Amino acid sequence: MKGLQGKVCIVTGAAQGIGFATARRFLKEGAIVALCDIRRESVDAAVEQLRDSGEVEGFVVDVTQRDQIDAMVAAVRVKHGRVDVLVNNAGITLDARLQKMDDTQFDRVIDVNLKGTYNCARAVVDTMVEQGSGVILNASSVVGIYGNFGQTNYAASKFGVIGFVKTWARELGPKGIRANAVAPGFIETPILQTIPDKVLHQMTERVPLKRLGTPEDIANVYAFLASDDAAYINGAVIEVSGGLTV
Repeated sequence: MKGLQGKVCIVTGAAQGIGFATARRFLKEGAIVALCDIRRESVDAAVEQLRDSGEVEGFVVDVTQRDQIDAMVAAVRVKHGRVDVLVNNAGITLDARLQKMDDTQFDRVIDVNLKGTYNCARAVVDTMVEQGSGVILNASSVVGIYGNFGQTNYAASKFGVIGFVKTWARELGPKGIRANAVAPGFIETPILQTIPDKVLHQMTERVPLKRLGTPEDIANVYAFLASDDAAYINGAVIEVSGGLTV
């Protein structure tokens, strides 16, 4: 793949699942990766697993805390002099039907998924504008396009990050910065571990490819969008769902 070699990439929520797979794929392509997550032990374990794959450094970052994000970006800039790619992957779910959802559930998901994405982009944008180049990739979801039962907060946050990339593509495109979103479908991540096998089977049957996605399926798309091979893709939402919504 053309154009990831030596690029400095920040990946949030990167200690497991899609974020970890993305960090691993970026390292395979020769990128330098700042791996960010909220728990020290998870960050250290992920970095240890990836250490032999390339240049990776771990940072403990809560994406709702601007001071932590700013400190991480400053450290990356001091060491590498630039930030080429930001993957806003950090996200949570706290599901409930509208009548059962409390304000704490709603606010927490919006704070992490939506405000956290804004916080991280805001922290890197001046650097990217100064460079005259950069890529911002947001994790949306098919839920962020079509909605889903019991996910008022999550759907709103994932609709919102699409709005971000549509806006940033217009604002930042003239400055050499691309912004895109990826909308995964049903992906085999730790989030699915609490779902009964019967429900997982029903989910799989809804997908025309008759399988759940893997974190690597999403990481491959992030790697493409981050690379120079995607140099003319800006403001796009790429659905990666095995045809779930067809």
